[in-house]
Amino acid sequence: MILKMTPVHLADVKELSGDLEAKPELRDYLKEFSKLDKKKADSLTESIKAIGNPKIRGEQLVKIVDLLPKDAESLTKIFNDTTLDEKEVNEILAIIKEY
Repeated sequence: MILKMTPVHLADVKELSGDLEAKPELRDYLKEFSKLDKKKADSLTESIKAIGNPKIRGEQLVKIVDLLPKDAESLTKIFNDTTLDEKEVNEILAIIKEY
């Protein structure tokens, strides 16, 4: 029975997975797609949360951290059910550029 679902970024998956040598498919996937280590991913997560934008939900925050979109078009694709204005997009992109 699932009591609670919490989205986690790939850096957390790497940590939660234990021995990745025993899971070569997962290890290879994480090696290819995980762009930040846990410390940087957590720091980026906190920086984006600090904006205090209620439009940014947990699932979207995880996608931002995992994908590190570099432009407005890529970022807005993450928000398929919400529209961000230009100021909000630029604010998020400015934070991402630090990482």
